[in-house]
Amino acid sequence: MPRKAGIGIQSFEKMIQINNFYVDKTRFIKEWWENHDEVTLITRPRRFGKTLNMSMLECFFSTEYAGQGELFEGLHIWKEETYRAMQGIYPVLSLSFANVKENTYAKAKIQIFQILSDLYAKRQYLKESGVLIEQEKNYFDRISEQMTETDASICLHKLCDFMQRYYGKKVIVLLDEYDTPMQEAYVNGYWDEMVTFMKNLFHATFKTNPFMEKAIMTGITRVSKESIFSDLNNLAVITLTSNKYADVFGFTQKEVSDALQEFGLSDMEDQVKEWYDGFTFGNITGIYNPWSIINFLSENKLSTYWANTSSNNLVSKLIREGSKEVKMIMEDLLEDGVLKTNIDEQVVFSQLLNDEDAIWSLLLASGYLKIDSCIFDSNTGLYEYALRLTNKEVKIMFRSHIQSWFKNYSPSYNDFIKALLQDDKKAMNHYMNKVALDTFSFFDTGNKSSKYTEPERFYHGFVLGLMVELRDRYVITSNRESGFGRYDIVLNPKNYTTDKNAAIIEFKVYDAEDEETLKDTVDAALSQIKEKRYKAALLAEGIDAEHIKTYGFAFQGKKVLIG
Repeated sequence: MPRKAGIGIQSFEKMIQINNFYVDKTRFIKEWWENHDEVTLITRPRRFGKTLNMSMLECFFSTEYAGQGELFEGLHIWKEETYRAMQGIYPVLSLSFANVKENTYAKAKIQIFQILSDLYAKRQYLKESGVLIEQEKNYFDRISEQMTETDASICLHKLCDFMQRYYGKKVIVLLDEYDTPMQEAYVNGYWDEMVTFMKNLFHATFKTNPFMEKAIMTGITRVSKESIFSDLNNLAVITLTSNKYADVFGFTQKEVSDALQEFGLSDMEDQVKEWYDGFTFGNITGIYNPWSIINFLSENKLSTYWANTSSNNLVSKLIREGSKEVKMIMEDLLEDGVLKTNIDEQVVFSQLLNDEDAIWSLLLASGYLKIDSCIFDSNTGLYEYALRLTNKEVKIMFRSHIQSWFKNYSPSYNDFIKALLQDDKKAMNHYMNKVALDTFSFFDTGNKSSKYTEPERFYHGFVLGLMVELRDRYVITSNRESGFGRYDIVLNPKNYTTDKNAAIIEFKVYDAEDEETLKDTVDAALSQIKEKRYKAALLAEGIDAEHIKTYGFAFQGKKVLIG
């Protein structure tokens, strides 16, 4: 009988006690301990076992689990006699910022203060232990949701001091999802306030703390050193390209194969690989995201488990509000294209709207892109990475998000698609103007938007929507050129029995110097289709000329004319 694959269990103790499906990652305990790094920051995408591994470390080292070595019996670490003697002998401070997802700094600060004050509330015994002097007891009592930022920023440092005196050993600090408040601060506009507080908290906790033995921080991104880590020269950073701990987070190919065999699902291994494989950590390829695998084992069906539960607000915002180049790259990626770019794994959030490389770095760190290959340029000292969308699950997720951009913000979008397929130009004009009016601001909130770039941002987003909405019925290709608005789209039916008409669309932005009216702009677009013989490829495929519809789309601000 296979073990049960329970969903969402993040407690190592509970996982073992109920004999839930578990992939043994306890080698991490030895590997981390024997790397003499004082503070380790490990970045991995969401739902990759970071929280469970932190729980595992707490259960192994914490005095709160002293005498509970049976949790590790039969696991790799328990074969190491030296490490058996280390179980349950260290004071441990374990906390998580995973749920700090507020839309204002005031709310986020209260939530962080609650987390910090809970650590003190659990350790009231320190006040009565005799190790604290009266002044320290007064400080202890000040730690609450209403404490000052000064008290909050040093409270972990002081708690390590108190615990070290009480237990006679330095403290292990485990901070899970350290960067969640940072991402929320960026999305919701209180970045500077959060950076100031976090910088002070991390400096006191991880830099100037003689009472700390070792520490681990986990997160999705490596937030730039200049933001919050400027003083932490004792920080070992483990990113997706690092070889340390490469197989600790996520399931390897062998671990997935063994799991499928245990659950009698080996015949689906190829499909599982197509949907959930694709992650590369360090030199190890063929890493699967655990959340999808466990859900698949439980449900026995393929679905977008991981993509549907990950926090995609920031990623969606960056692509939606990105330049035309960002949207063009997304078009290529959705069609199995490759993006060649430099990657800086240190994410500078302030550059995300202005630096396209920073966007792709964030998508890589978040797990939405995978490294296909990399080449070192000895002249520049930089690596050029070839990146693809990670797997089928991620592609489906992006298509779903792109569809929602229009459906959620313009109910007329579906009506426009129907009018396009029916060659109803009057209805196309009516609905397209409503779509543009509804969604222009949704696409054009980037810092550099202008009367020139706004139409391009909009219609490149619109093309992404077309590619997603009609991909099951049409082969959609595009021939882009630089300039203000030229963008050809060709819709070629996959089944001529059900969809008889192909379509060619030419976009142009109204130019007052060359055109008197929007009608002139439409005529210029249609003339270009004719003069450059865009129909040729479709005719060569045997499509009758009468079934090749041509459309000129003219843009002037939020006004659209289709002819």
